[in-house]
Amino acid sequence: PDAAIIGDFQRADLILLNGAGYAKWVSRVSLPRRKTVDTSAGFSERYIDTEGSQTHSHGREGDHSHAGTAFTTWLDFHQAVEQARAVRDALSRLAPERGDIFADNFLDLERDLLDLDTRLAAIVAREPDKPLIASHPVYQYLVRRYSLNLESVMWEPDAMPSETEWQALTELREGHPAVWMFWEDEPSAENRQRLLQLGVQSVVFDPCANRPQTSDFMSVMSNNIANLKRVFVQEIKN
Repeated sequence: PDAAIIGDFQRADLILLNGAGYAKWVSRVSLPRRKTVDTSAGFSERYIDTEGSQTHSHGREGDHSHAGTAFTTWLDFHQAVEQARAVRDALSRLAPERGDIFADNFLDLERDLLDLDTRLAAIVAREPDKPLIASHPVYQYLVRRYSLNLESVMWEPDAMPSETEWQALTELREGHPAVWMFWEDEPSAENRQRLLQLGVQSVVFDPCANRPQTSDFMSVMSNNIANLKRVFVQEIKN
C-alpha cells in the first residue's frame, strides 16, 4: 500500500490482520500495536511452513515466492471460525455496548462456516485417495483439514507454461495420476485445451484471498464446493 493507505491504517480504531504472513508489508511499517489484532494468532502453532523458495512472476506484480508460511488459513473452515471469533472479541472490546450484536452475528457466521466444513468433508470422503493437482501451492490448509491427495505446480491461469513445465507435469503424473487440476481462477482456453489433450480436466477452487468484486466469501466458497463435487462424482470428459 502507498503512504496514504498506510496512514489510514495508522489512524484506524482497529486493525484486523489475517496473520501467517498474508500481508507481508506489515513488517515494514509501523502500526499501533494496541489497535492491531492478528486473527490467526490463536492457532499460530498450527501454521504450515512451506518448503523451497521457488520464485515466479505474477504479471505486473513482478516476482513472487511461496517460501515461508502458508497464509490461506481460512481454507480450513474450523480455523476460519477461530478467526471470526477473534474478530468478534476485538469488536466487542472496541464497542462493548454492541457486544450482543457481535455475538449473534458470530453465531450465524459460525453456523455457515461449519456447514461448509461438513459439506466439503462429505464430498472428499467419497474418494479420499483421489489424486489431484493444483496449479498453485495455496491450498495447504485445505489439504490438511480435508485430507486431499493433492500435489502442486507453479502455474498461472492466464500464462502458458513452458515446455519444461509441461514435461514436469507429465513426470509428476507418472507417480500421481491426477485427471483434475485446481485453478485459483479460470484458466485460459489454451491451457484448458492442452490439459484436456493430456486427459486432465480443469476446475476452479478460488481461495478468495482478496475481497470478491461482485460476490462475497460465502458465495465463493459455496461455488468452490459445487465445483469440487463435480470432481468427485464425475468422470473426465474427453
